[in-house]
Amino acid sequence: MNKRKVVIGFLGSQLDGGLGAGRWDKWRPSVALMQHDDVLIDRFELLHDLRHKTLAAQVREDMICASPSTDVRLHQHTLHNPWDFGEVYASLYDWVRAYPFNTEAEDYWIHITTGTHVIQICLFLLVEARFAPGVLLQTSPPRQQRAGNAGHFELIDLDLSRYDALASRLAAAQQDAQSFLKSGIATLNPQFNALIAEIERVAVRSKAPILLTGPTGAGKSMLARRMYELKKARHQISGAFVDVNCATLHGDGAASALFGHQRGAFTGAASARAGLLRTADQGVLFLDEIGELGPDEQAMLLKAIEDKRFLPVGADHEVSSDFQLIAGTHRDLRVDVASGRFREDLFARINLWSYQLPGLAQRREDIAPNIDHQLILAAQELGRQVRFSTEARAAYLDFAQSPQALWRGNFRDLAASVTRLATLAEQGRISLPLVQAEIERLRWLWQPSPDAPTPTSPPDDDANALLTQWLGPRWDALDQFEQLQLSAVVRVCREARSLSDAGRQLFNISRQQRSVVNDADRLRKYLGRYGLDWDTTQSLSEPEHLMVSNAIYTQGKN
Repeated sequence: MNKRKVVIGFLGSQLDGGLGAGRWDKWRPSVALMQHDDVLIDRFELLHDLRHKTLAAQVREDMICASPSTDVRLHQHTLHNPWDFGEVYASLYDWVRAYPFNTEAEDYWIHITTGTHVIQICLFLLVEARFAPGVLLQTSPPRQQRAGNAGHFELIDLDLSRYDALASRLAAAQQDAQSFLKSGIATLNPQFNALIAEIERVAVRSKAPILLTGPTGAGKSMLARRMYELKKARHQISGAFVDVNCATLHGDGAASALFGHQRGAFTGAASARAGLLRTADQGVLFLDEIGELGPDEQAMLLKAIEDKRFLPVGADHEVSSDFQLIAGTHRDLRVDVASGRFREDLFARINLWSYQLPGLAQRREDIAPNIDHQLILAAQELGRQVRFSTEARAAYLDFAQSPQALWRGNFRDLAASVTRLATLAEQGRISLPLVQAEIERLRWLWQPSPDAPTPTSPPDDDANALLTQWLGPRWDALDQFEQLQLSAVVRVCREARSLSDAGRQLFNISRQQRSVVNDADRLRKYLGRYGLDWDTTQSLSEPEHLMVSNAIYTQGKN
């Protein structure tokens, strides 16, 4: 079945202009399309500005005169400024989305020769995004303009899958980007390579937050910086890369460091501080160990991510910062959300793209190329080439890839080990005795100290037993530190006469430094983090709402 040909184009106020009899001697793009003997246009959707209504009517008559069988339809657009990209795109987008495209019966040619350059660009983008399901139509005048000479036209299909050579180049560029994210290391682990491939696509296509999880030393910070450098090379960002370890932010200084403060906001604030979020404007903010942020900082960060605005400490007016967030953590934030340590709404916001980076021990086939990479870095630092002897390399790899090699510090351990070998190498050659000594060093480093205290379990008392009953799986998901603290708090609550009395005991020092004292409210909020309240601490039975909560939690884990 031959499909009908439909052209969609914007009136050219200059190129299509002309009202006198001499207009037929002039090449007019819209009219000229009707003059091609080898192509029949079934319908022409002619868009025009309100200011050129008269010209549009004249051009329509001339088009029908040149091709009586063509149905020429006028569509009026009110554009206050045809050079305003936002206004033009919105107007054309609304029109395209409302248009009854029928791709089974019609082919659509989008004419981009006429209209302002902004209009042409917007039409191009609408076709590229497939909002307008057609091909681009580009027309050009003849060498000598005379009556009846229609000039030339060319169709441009933006479906890149049809261009094999171009597709190959794009695939090669994508592979280069993935290699860049891996620091040029030819990794062999298929799961890790698939992970990097997806991260590369997300990094260049999305500005949404990205969450990187994995053990310490797995390469989260390095990968975040590489993602930033990749985006900057593509001119997607212009700002700085700001790397923050949230574990180093404590107390009142955490909010000031992240969000800035006004002069005089607190004692010692002699001058204003912009804050790290504003420093990352138009760039990338990497928040490593984001799970260590306090509840107040979590709430402020959520607003900054969603609204691109936040309130510095001591300020009366909000400031703005448009940054992309990459977060890192070694914790399972799902557990922290379940225990109340981490805000559920913040986790949902940063978890759109979440990637678990495996440790070195889970990528043993990648140890060999990473050793070569670390040797190159060590040589650059030392200013001399360093190589393994054949037997030394074989011995080192045999140990490094064996279950005996724990690699607790992951790539940090490997980098330190190779640096030691390169530094001690004589004449730039790492020998077998040197490798054997390094293996013994690593074994010693990974052994627990004989003087180290044996970890103890939380005290098995009534409070601990009750918490195990109340919280179920959530109790087992808490760090020992949290278990000990919560158990101690519950014991105080069970021995106290009231919520206020328990609060006065627990906050006996800090309450003296507050102008407004509300011990009961502080204690109530702390218990609420774990789904507890004062009444449950006084009861030996398991409250119904906690039973339901635990059941839901268990189902989610399964």
